[in-house]
Formats: sequence, C-alpha cells, structure tokens
Amino acid sequence: MRVSVSVGCYAEKPYQIPGLEIEVRSMEELCYCIRENAFLLDTSFLSDSLLRWIEEECGLGELAERLHPLVHKRGTLSAFATAILDYVGFYDGETVQETAQVLRQGAGLSAVERRKSQLDYMVKNKRYRAAIKGYEMLLVRWQEQEARGDALPAADCLAKIWHNKGVAFAGLMLYDRAAECFRKAYGLDPGEEYCMSYLAAMRLLVTEEEYVSFVAEHKEVYRYTLKLEKQLEKAVSEWESQPDYLRLYHRREMRSGGDIQKYDEDSERLVQALKDSYRDCQRSSD
Repeated sequence: MRVSVSVGCYAEKPYQIPGLEIEVRSMEELCYCIRENAFLLDTSFLSDSLLRWIEEECGLGELAERLHPLVHKRGTLSAFATAILDYVGFYDGETVQETAQVLRQGAGLSAVERRKSQLDYMVKNKRYRAAIKGYEMLLVRWQEQEARGDALPAADCLAKIWHNKGVAFAGLMLYDRAAECFRKAYGLDPGEEYCMSYLAAMRLLVTEEEYVSFVAEHKEVYRYTLKLEKQLEKAVSEWESQPDYLRLYHRREMRSGGDIQKYDEDSERLVQALKDSYRDCQRSSD
C-alpha cells in the first residue's frame, strides 16, 4: 500500500494563482501548479497574500517566514518557487531543477508575452469568457505601450493575440466576432493558418451561397478554400462516428418512428445534462 503524507494542513479557503485563476487547497496542489505551469508564472506569484495563505491556511509559519525575504527583497521567481518545492518535497531534486530552469527561461519574456501565454492557457482549458476579457485588456495595454513608444514584442505576437481571441469566440460559437478577430490576425500576418481560420469562421457564419460569393470577391484566398473543404469533410466524417452524433441520430429515429414517450424522456435527460454543463461552464468562467 502506498501512503501519501501531506505537508501542512488542507486549506479551508483556497488560494487563487494570479494570472492563471487556478485554485489550490494544499501545498501539494501548489507544487503541482508550479511544476505544470512554470512557463506561465510571473512575479505576481511572489506575494504577501500567498505567504499569509501558507501560514494561516496551511499552518506553515516556518515556510512563510523563510519565503518572506524573497518577496520583500526582490528575490527571483525561480528561487521563490524552488524554495517551496524543496520544502514540500513533492518532487525529486531533478524535477525541481528542471522546473527552476523553465522559470529562469520564462523570465526573459516581456509582460505582454507572458500575459498572452496565460490567456492562451485559459483558451486551451475552454475558459473562453475569461480569456476574451483578458485579451481585450492586453490589446489595450499594447495600444498604450505603442502610443508611449515603449518596446513591444514582434508584430507576429499581436497577430497571435487577435487569432487566439478569435479561437475563444469560436469556442462560444460567436462566429461573427471570431471572423473579425481572424481577419485582423490575417491582416497583420497573411499566412495560411490565419487565412484558414478566417475562412472557417465565415463558412460557419453565412449560408453556402453567401460563402461562395465571399470567396469569389476575395480571389487571394481561393487557394485555401479547397483545403478547408477537405478538412470540413474529414471533421464531418469523424463527427458522424462519435457517440453524441449517434445518440442524436437515434433520437431522430425515435421521433420519426412515433415513439414519442421515449423521445420525451430522453429529451428531459438531455436538457438537464445541458443545464448542468452550462452551470459548470459559467462557474469556471466567473
């Protein structure tokens, strides 16, 4: 039998990692978050609020005291995180050093690039609404820095911000807003990826007739349309083999076959499942 021994208490109040909006309730969860998201952490991680949580919620006053100078004397992010990992002992020495190296490498990113990485993480985890708000604030920051003449990342970074904001809108099935974001990304960097995303959003947004007219008016994108159609055909084929599609097909057969009672019962179960899923999505986006 394998027995895991926790370091400190299990917190009644969780701690939310700045920028990532991830909640942790134990030192082991905190260590896991550091390891898995090392490239996304920034100096906001060094905070008095984290020290208070470690001391008051986890009962580790000794560790909080040890970390205090790193917060107030401008210690490095890697030194701060390494001190936590070493104290808890959740990972072996080699893993701790690998994590420290990732943290040191990430220190070379600008604030804009680091924030973009954090927001991209949210999109990857389907936290679309929170990511969109973050991208909007990041774009405002970009404009302000540009107006002041401050140094900014390469232009392709701005294109990626617009593109990934579009991905978040597409995740919410807001294809008109997604298309606008993809169009701006394509305008900044006229490459295949951004053009394909723009075309895909338009394909989902308008009727087939309107899409054909749109392509006819934009001959510069025509070479990508055939490739997109092949991708859509493949996606449809894969979707039709999925359990969700088969269930919908079965529901249609029940209705057309006159088995209304079973159809209504299945509808009630489906609606309740969708409501539960929606509530979970809303809670994770708040």
